[in-house]
Formats: sequence, C-alpha cells, structure tokens
Amino acid sequence: MTRRTPRLLTVALAVTALALGACAEPDTDEPNAGASGAAGQFPVTVGNLTLEKRPEKIVSLSATATEMLFAIGAGAQVTAVDERSNHPPEAPKTDLSGFQPNAEAISAKNPDLVVLSDDMNKIVDQLTALKIPVHLTPAAQTLDDTYRQIGELGQLTGQVDGAADLTRRIKDDIAKLVKDLPKRAEKLTYYHELGPELYTATSKTYIGSLYALVGLENIADASDADGKSGGYPQLSQEVIVSADPDFIFLADTKCCQQSAQTVGARGGWAGLTAVKNNQIVPLDDDIASRWGPRVVDLLRAIVDAVAKAPVA
Repeated sequence: MTRRTPRLLTVALAVTALALGACAEPDTDEPNAGASGAAGQFPVTVGNLTLEKRPEKIVSLSATATEMLFAIGAGAQVTAVDERSNHPPEAPKTDLSGFQPNAEAISAKNPDLVVLSDDMNKIVDQLTALKIPVHLTPAAQTLDDTYRQIGELGQLTGQVDGAADLTRRIKDDIAKLVKDLPKRAEKLTYYHELGPELYTATSKTYIGSLYALVGLENIADASDADGKSGGYPQLSQEVIVSADPDFIFLADTKCCQQSAQTVGARGGWAGLTAVKNNQIVPLDDDIASRWGPRVVDLLRAIVDAVAKAPVA
C-alpha cells in the first residue's frame, strides 16, 4: 500500500500488502504444499530456501515475524530482532533496521536464517551473496496468508507442531469471537483511522476483512471503488461527516495521540453518531498494523465494541 505522509510511512512495511483479499480459512492445518520435511527433521525446504539443519541464530527484521516465531516456540532460536519488534518483551531488540536493512550489520550477527517482510535495498540479493539464508514473509492479504506464514516458519525452525497448534488456536478463537454476535436488521457502519490525515482502509484489505467478519459496513469503500488507492484512500472531512459512521476505530493512538477527546474536538465531528454514542474505539497501533497471532486481540477489541451497541 502507498503511504503519502511521514507518519504513515513508519508503518508502511508492516501493512504494505494488507489489501485486496477476503478472509477465507483453509480446510486443514497442514503445512504449505511448497514445504517439505517432517516435524523437527532436516533438511527442510520452503519455497526456494533449503536449510540443512535447524537454525539457532535467527535474525528477524519483521515485527510480525518476530511475534510468530515466539508464538510457535522458536523464541530461543532468535538472537536478534529489528528496532520495531517490541513484542514479546523478551525479544532481543537491537538497532537493526527493517526499513533500511544493512547487510554488513546483519551479517555481524552471524545469522543462520534471516526473516524479512520486504526486500528493501535489494537486501535479499546482498544476503544471498554472503551465503546467509533468507526467508520473506510479506504482509498478509488474507488470514490464509497468516496461517501459511506461520506454517512455513514452523517448518524452517523445526517447530511444526507449535505452528500447527498456534494456527488451530487462532482459528478457534476467531470462530468463538464471531459466533455469538447479535443479529441486526441493518449493518452498523465504521471508519478505521490510520492517521489524523484521514487515511483509512477499505473492505478489500486485511484489516477491512476482519471488520467484515464482524458484520460491519465500511464507509470508505466507495472512495476507492476503482482500487487506485490500493485499498487505502485518504478521506475528506466532508465524506466522513456525511457518512456519519456508527463506529470510529483509531489505529493512531500511540503515534499521534488520537482519542475520543481529540476526535470529538474536530470541526464538525461532535454531531457524528460515533461521537454522540461514545463509540470511538482506541486500538493498539502495533496490533492493528500486524498480521500475526495478535490478530485475535484486534478482532476481540472490535467484537467487544460492537457487542455493546444497542440492537435496534
């Protein structure tokens, strides 16, 4: 996705491709057909990458991949992560950059596997030239992508069982969260704010598909009907006020200190249904921009907010 402002650029790598996909779940938890190797057995191949033995010095330059690695039980194998990998707290954070990766700095960590979400600065070719194994985990477009990436990391780290267990738990948790939502005669509407510059995400994005699971209608869809904004249009104040969303979800609470108070103080916004009904929902910026195991936490925040809205 394209970011047109400095603040939005800071999360671009985390949500670059969270677009143009619906939330479809696979029928099984089996590893990706492109991967080979039984649980804990090596060599193992995922895509074009073959590892002869289990990696013990993994460098993760993707905050989402870091969360996945720890969640599947590979945390002890991770020896360095980038500066944005702030979860879990025990992740070995360094000054390595995922936005501007430096091959020499990465190589100095003596990794036997590097996990990236983007090929910035042609870093894959640079690391490959240094004979350092590299695995790309690009931003997910669907929940299926999340499950696939978890499975691939399980294969590469020898944590196949942990990966399968994590995938099952995510699926089960999501099913439980949406199962008992009240039936409504009309869909509630929402606006998801990426930044105070009024950039947002449509239903054709990863984040938008989560709202769709909850049965919400996105006021931004018409603003990117042709897809030219890649699912991430910038709305005008007039469009938002005219749409009068039932909910406003804020994914800019940390970066930009946005809150129910700051939103209500915006010119013309005090009369919005979301403001009047106290249905402005603060989200954790990090969780809202990643596609790993904490997607359940994000969906729970959405579900909890919607469940509190009166049923007409």
